[in-house]
Amino acid sequence: MRQWMHRPVLLCGLAYIVVSAAVFGTTAVGPLLIVDPGPGDLPYYLLISLHFLYGLVLLITGLLPTQGAFARRRLYSLAFIPEALFFFGLLLFLFAYVFALNAEMDYVQRFIESGGNLRLALDTRTERAQAAARFLPLMLVNLPVYFYFRIGRRWLADAVLPGSWGFGRFAFGWVAVAVLLSVFAQPSFLRLEGVPWLAWVSLIPLLLVWRFARFGVAWFYGIAYGVTTTLLTNYWLGTFSLVSLQFVTVVFLGYYIVFSPILLLLYRRTRVSRYLTIPFAWTGFELVRSSGFLGYPWALIGHSQWSLLPLIQISDITGVWGVTFLIVLVNAAVAEHVGSRLIGTGRLDRWQGRPLRVAGIALAGTLLYGVVSLTIERNFGPPTYDTARVALIQQNSDPRKHDYDHTLNALTRLTDMSLEHEPDLIVWSETAFVPNIRRWSQEDPQRQYLARLVRRFLDYQEQIGTYLVTGNDDYELVLDEDGNEIDRLNYNAAVLFSDTGERRQTYHKIRLVPFTEHFPFEDTLPWIHDMLLEFDVHFWEPGRERTVFEHPKFSFATPICFEDVFSDEVRRFVLNGAEVIVNLTNDYWSLNELQAKQHFAGGMFRAVENRRPVVRGTASGLTSVIDEFGRIEARLDYYVEDYLVHDVLLRSRGLSVYTRFGDWFPWLSLLAAPLLWFVSRFYDRRSQRVRVGRFYRRFDGG
Repeated sequence: MRQWMHRPVLLCGLAYIVVSAAVFGTTAVGPLLIVDPGPGDLPYYLLISLHFLYGLVLLITGLLPTQGAFARRRLYSLAFIPEALFFFGLLLFLFAYVFALNAEMDYVQRFIESGGNLRLALDTRTERAQAAARFLPLMLVNLPVYFYFRIGRRWLADAVLPGSWGFGRFAFGWVAVAVLLSVFAQPSFLRLEGVPWLAWVSLIPLLLVWRFARFGVAWFYGIAYGVTTTLLTNYWLGTFSLVSLQFVTVVFLGYYIVFSPILLLLYRRTRVSRYLTIPFAWTGFELVRSSGFLGYPWALIGHSQWSLLPLIQISDITGVWGVTFLIVLVNAAVAEHVGSRLIGTGRLDRWQGRPLRVAGIALAGTLLYGVVSLTIERNFGPPTYDTARVALIQQNSDPRKHDYDHTLNALTRLTDMSLEHEPDLIVWSETAFVPNIRRWSQEDPQRQYLARLVRRFLDYQEQIGTYLVTGNDDYELVLDEDGNEIDRLNYNAAVLFSDTGERRQTYHKIRLVPFTEHFPFEDTLPWIHDMLLEFDVHFWEPGRERTVFEHPKFSFATPICFEDVFSDEVRRFVLNGAEVIVNLTNDYWSLNELQAKQHFAGGMFRAVENRRPVVRGTASGLTSVIDEFGRIEARLDYYVEDYLVHDVLLRSRGLSVYTRFGDWFPWLSLLAAPLLWFVSRFYDRRSQRVRVGRFYRRFDGG
């Protein structure tokens, strides 16, 4: 090895030291000064320190002797670090940039003015410029070192990241492609409707990296793929609260830390059925991340296909999970075919065509089922149906943040206009009317503003002469043995009023948003509970009863806000007798059509799964009516003040397979993945014994 071998390493080390020192200087005394650094700045200072330390290591390495195996091993150990540093910097930059976008949001400014521990510029342009100036130099300095180790010294790249055709050496680029394809397949900032076909190839680069890169590298990139995809898909969570995006990212970081090595082991130690193991395991993983207190079934892979009606009809059997399975199956089959071709071993050549054939048959069968289902419904369905006329009121305001009188004026004005169409039911959105009706109706309207507002609402509802359901706060008293109040449980609720103004039924939201609506570990994790309270979080109690509202014409359930993206939650309402699913949602807070579109894409699957129409009454969109086959029958535009009146068809249908048996398919997937691994290992050992026996028979002349 020539003596000048390490001269580029020396220069790279100097670059790291200079850039990290310069960035630190600008934040300490320069134009990017961080005033009164706090705990929230620790990750940024850690990022600077890691770059500086890595620069020192490169500098020392560049000055050491360059010959021998030991010198090569030193470089082996350093080659992967630039990618890890870049990924760490990227995550912090995305966080900083998202919150820079929200610097002018009213909830942020109110929090700052109230003395909250948050530091943001007064305008988003300044804050975005600061985020770029602080993070981009640290991120960009990693790129020359990355390309030096991958291109400048090819022998080193092949040794450090083995694997043919660049899936090991250039894993960073391949995984970046997988991230972008996965993000853009969903409704995204690139295209609001999403690009569904991208999902069918989005995982191929990741799977090839998993197959050919070293185990540790593949594990890292499984984590990098999952966390980066989560951040880019859910960036709008930065407008929901001051902590939502951080908690979702940390939770998914934990998911992928655990999920990636399990999937890698199943993937690498399975041969013949590898292309089946991956989709089963991935489907099971999506069930796991959608369950429990931390459950968040947002932007599932299957949701990307929301607009392809023939494809998603299979959901009435498998739920949305079957669509996810099919997409991952196609990705895994193509990746297996490509990988086998690249390896070119004779043993695998026999199986090269099988994955594609199996995936093709599964896709064709799913499409055939969907086409037949839609054709039978269109041509052979009952000629007449009962209908219920529903008026959806979209007042285009955030009831909790705008003036209560202003919101009520908009609601009553739009409702008056809709009454000309004689609706059977009027639907107001989640907490469209904020003051607690149960509480303030018992107070003197002459002395309390909120009591006057409640009295005005009740008088109005009584005189319109039709049923009305609205989101509202509610509470329940906890009494001691003597009847004295010892606690008051607060709920996010939906309330149904009759055509005579009588309060008929109330539903308390069961599935609350973790960390921002509910945190059940106050006693075991008090420091997290106190931190959430410091960041202006208000908690609800979860409801206990799945209320089905009874209207003279039909029965309906009201999953509130993101409850409608939980397949099993909505299914249980249908089992209780709901004929129509009426989702009450307030997505105004995001000030972003993308969030509302992703919410719609996830929620509309409940119509197909349960073969029940879905009615979405929202504050700002996407207000819509969806039939039981997923077709949008009517809708309003985003962020407009308007109303929608539509006759909802009430078909007499039995329970679908999914409604009867629930999440049977993803649970089966959780069992099938390790079973396939076991069967494959048994087959591999048997095949090896057969090949050895044939060899000895030839050797003996048998």
